[in-house]
Amino acid sequence: MDESILLVEEPVTLQRIKEIAGERFGDLVKAVIDIEGGIMAIGGELHADEESFLIQNGSEQKNLWGINIYPGVPKEKMIEFDSMINVRPSQNNRSRSVEDAEIQNKIVEIVNKLIQA
Repeated sequence: MDESILLVEEPVTLQRIKEIAGERFGDLVKAVIDIEGGIMAIGGELHADEESFLIQNGSEQKNLWGINIYPGVPKEKMIEFDSMINVRPSQNNRSRSVEDAEIQNKIVEIVNKLIQA
């Protein structure tokens, strides 16, 4: 298990997200959002590691969606809906993106709640 994965249940600062980005990928942080629990895991090398971490902490796989967060860009462009874990034909999501606008909106709400300027 990736020791650098953080469970985010309470708001963290945008500055902290930038620090985590700098420790791993430079300009982005991989994150997996639990759209039912309103939490996210960040800081892993792979979305699959964060997904596994959340499942071990009680989340259900069907509620988990992978994104990339770019903390150095304007808030409206900060989230990229792109992850291999999002490919799930059983949930009518056939690409790496999050295709359902309602799920995208939930993800944006959770990210905006958990990352504070």
